[in-house]
Amino acid sequence: MKYLVMVQGSQAGYAAMAGKASPGNPAWSEKELQEMFAFMGAVNNDLAESGELVDANGLADPAETRFVLAGKDGRPVVTDGPYSETKEVIAGYWVLDCASLDRVTEIAARVVTCPVPEGSVPSPVVIRAIPQAPAGD
Repeated sequence: MKYLVMVQGSQAGYAAMAGKASPGNPAWSEKELQEMFAFMGAVNNDLAESGELVDANGLADPAETRFVLAGKDGRPVVTDGPYSETKEVIAGYWVLDCASLDRVTEIAARVVTCPVPEGSVPSPVVIRAIPQAPAGD
């Protein structure tokens, strides 16, 4: 079964990684960033080795986001990010092919142990199953 595993973040979290602290988001040092990247690299390597990794990516700062929806006249309305009303964004994701929900939950439990600066608000990890398309589609 395939699963989408998403790490949630916030604009404040991205700012903290760039050195701008806020409540619950202390500024990251270069050493802390390198530790986080090494941790995530090890997770990715282990998942690739086990054959469970389909795809994985960290996502850019929400300030580099666009929000597109249909306006009342049916024409697209495009807004640049970040969005003050949005508290959480997807910071990164994995698409995994795992034997069970229990297995993907083990992986998510490992991801939440990623090193962060002291005093950081924990980033939740969300698991969503990706249903298989019916045969013949």
